[in-house]
Amino acid sequence: MATIQWFPGHMAKALRQIREQMPLVDIVFELVDARVPYSSQNPEVALAAGNKPRLLIMTKTDLADRDRLQEWLAYFEEKGQPVLALDSRKQNVAKIVTKKSKEILQDKLAEERAKGLKKRPIRAMCVGVPNVGKSTLLNHLVKKNVAQTGNRPGVTTGQQWLRSSAELELLDTPGVLWHKFASQKQGVMLALSGAIKDSLYPKDDVALFALKYLRLYQPEMLKKRYRLTDQDLAEKVSDPDLLLVITQKMGFRDDYDRASERLIFDLRKGKLGPITMEIPADLNEDGINE
Repeated sequence: MATIQWFPGHMAKALRQIREQMPLVDIVFELVDARVPYSSQNPEVALAAGNKPRLLIMTKTDLADRDRLQEWLAYFEEKGQPVLALDSRKQNVAKIVTKKSKEILQDKLAEERAKGLKKRPIRAMCVGVPNVGKSTLLNHLVKKNVAQTGNRPGVTTGQQWLRSSAELELLDTPGVLWHKFASQKQGVMLALSGAIKDSLYPKDDVALFALKYLRLYQPEMLKKRYRLTDQDLAEKVSDPDLLLVITQKMGFRDDYDRASERLIFDLRKGKLGPITMEIPADLNEDGINE
């Protein structure tokens, strides 16, 4: 499996700033990709938050498998982790997020009222891996285009305070990864989701990983998108041989690097259909099984 690491200097700086700003906020909104909800959690965020309440917000739900999404919601709730699954483009996201934040912080807010403190907006820090959809969500929370969006990592480059309403203020932060992934499988998951720059990993290895998963769990998606037959997907056909078949079906002759890139982008953009690449049942004590 591909060895994938990405921790440039600006991410170390961003993590340091997150730790420095943590005392200023009441709650941390950690955005995770609904297609890879386990792998897109940054362990550095939990460390930086300490005892600060965290709300997991699962984004890109329109691209995720609905059944798997429900499994992950149940998993996190069972762990006592507050969680929301959002389509960031919906008009009522600000109301949903504000209401959930009030529920999580109800004891703290009641304590402030009891002390006679003036009512103030909840202050939340928004964090997440690159390309998790943070800017899209923030723009809908504040109802204006204040955060630059793009389907690539590294769009947000600095911190900024944004006002959603009289009840909620948001600190936007750049997308950050961490120094070393728990497993190479996690790195591949993040590459497939678009959290890692496409120039920094071997696309054929990542495409082969995706093919292996899709053959096992979503073969009909592969057949429909790439006009494959049952014979193409036969057990005796190896994953590399199947990638070559798809390469030829795409009209790329033997340019499997180009086909690998296309397959990754097709999966990422939802052209194969709604997919969630991780399953709670696959978790062990150390994370997702290799």
